[in-house]
Amino acid sequence: MEEGRAVVQTLISALCGGPAMLQDLSQLLLFTVSLAGTPPGPLCLPCALPGLHRPLLRSEIDEYFTGPAFLAWNRMGNLRGWAGALPPAWHLKQLYLQYRIVERMRSLGMITVLPAFAGHVPQGVLRVFPRMNATRLGGWSHFNCTYSCTYLLDPEDPMFQVIGTLFLKELIKEFGTDHIYSADTFNEMTPLSSDPAYLSRVSNAVFKSMAGADPEALWLMQGWLFQHQPDFWQPAQVRALLHGVPLGRMIVLDLFAESKPVYQWTESFYGQPFIWCMLHNFGGNHGLFGTVEAINHGPFAARRFPNSTMVGTGLVPEGIEQNDMVYELMNELVRRPSLRRDTELWYNASDVYEAWRLLLSAGAELGSSPTFRYDLVDVTRQAAQQLVSDYYLSIRRAFQSHALPELLTAGGVLVYDLLPELDSLLSSHSLFLLGRWLESARAVATSDREAEQYELNARNQLTLWGPSGNILDYANKQLGGLVLDYYGMRWSLFVSALVESLNSGSPFHQDQFNQAVFQVERGFVYNKKRYPAVPAGDTLEISRKLFLKYYPRALQRSRAGPA
Repeated sequence: MEEGRAVVQTLISALCGGPAMLQDLSQLLLFTVSLAGTPPGPLCLPCALPGLHRPLLRSEIDEYFTGPAFLAWNRMGNLRGWAGALPPAWHLKQLYLQYRIVERMRSLGMITVLPAFAGHVPQGVLRVFPRMNATRLGGWSHFNCTYSCTYLLDPEDPMFQVIGTLFLKELIKEFGTDHIYSADTFNEMTPLSSDPAYLSRVSNAVFKSMAGADPEALWLMQGWLFQHQPDFWQPAQVRALLHGVPLGRMIVLDLFAESKPVYQWTESFYGQPFIWCMLHNFGGNHGLFGTVEAINHGPFAARRFPNSTMVGTGLVPEGIEQNDMVYELMNELVRRPSLRRDTELWYNASDVYEAWRLLLSAGAELGSSPTFRYDLVDVTRQAAQQLVSDYYLSIRRAFQSHALPELLTAGGVLVYDLLPELDSLLSSHSLFLLGRWLESARAVATSDREAEQYELNARNQLTLWGPSGNILDYANKQLGGLVLDYYGMRWSLFVSALVESLNSGSPFHQDQFNQAVFQVERGFVYNKKRYPAVPAGDTLEISRKLFLKYYPRALQRSRAGPA
């Protein structure tokens, strides 16, 4: 047991990053539909424990942590080190924030979910315990082993139970428990073996370490891995992982059930209870559409499913402060420009333009209402997004037909009028400001150096999502300042490249353009420009101006259909 305490110093923190830039405890109400969990990123405890022996080096701890904006992926074993290290003040502030969160949740009758040990360990553990059997997982997404390839402790290594049980005991001692614990060993990570026996050993080891600390433990696990890598997770592999835990002692979140339900092809998770969840949003993207019919009928179909083990419903968006009905945004405005962009919509564009018209017609009566003004910005933003797609199609057609005047006209309107007007609209409302996003990140800091690091995290998460655009635009948003200085600059470079191609008679090379635009993207992440955190301009007047200028064309195009 004393040997295990040497690694708990890092594991208590490295598995416990805390919520990234949480602003408002009321946001936790999103989790009350079924079981309630603490916000993205786990709980945090001090980095020292009584009786600690042979601790990890500070450098080894720092190399494991990501920055605050990426801690959720750090905890699931996807990332390590990127945008870190975490300052000591971060851990302390997160500790006290977690005290408040847990206390508030329980006062509201909500069930807290504490993080458990999933098996991931820092590389430094192997220096302290060279006989420990840990193997590197592969790279995650578009990250190489510089910031990925986390070590996974073998489930049969005695230290798995020592570390996992001790970790959870310390957590329970600090925060109490409602007996539900989360752990995700293979979230978007390919296991070391597809052998069902191996997969059962892993899940059994994770659960056994929970039960060693709390005999009443229930494991809450995301079911995203099964639909994310269906080629690996065949029925035999899914059943093996789930049946490594006694039936009824695991609850699976069918995370994307409104679009890709897993329960249907796993015989209701082979007997383990599950929660039907609506994901509806990736990365906190903005948007006004969603799978309404699937959301309306899906939970009832799941309950009627033969031998259904459904025990509740859940809401699990990756981001909030956007349309509650959205589960995914195919946002044409904020994708890196390309001649192969998909502009297809899965809703009627004219409905958005009609909603825009009706909102503006009510402006005289409702214009002073803050709720109305938010809706007006959001609907106008959506209409402008559709207009961006229209002008992009005009740009592409003009380029492909070698019509330089038409290319200059469409590109000029997009870059020099529509995008600046949209930026002005977004800048007129406090909830659509880049400055507010960045200042909220800086506000967590206790020093100028921390503030710069947290702002860098916030900028990178919105844009490149990694050092070199590893998950480019994944968490894109339409914010005042971001549209003009980031997306607008990319569109300008794209139009200029197409014009140069026609003028010179040389072909347009997407790879070369991507290399050039990356310098613009990276420049934005590191430019340290301060953006207003207070809105400017009259929302109603800006929206009306956009409407008078673009509505006739928008209506005509939407009625005509795609060219």
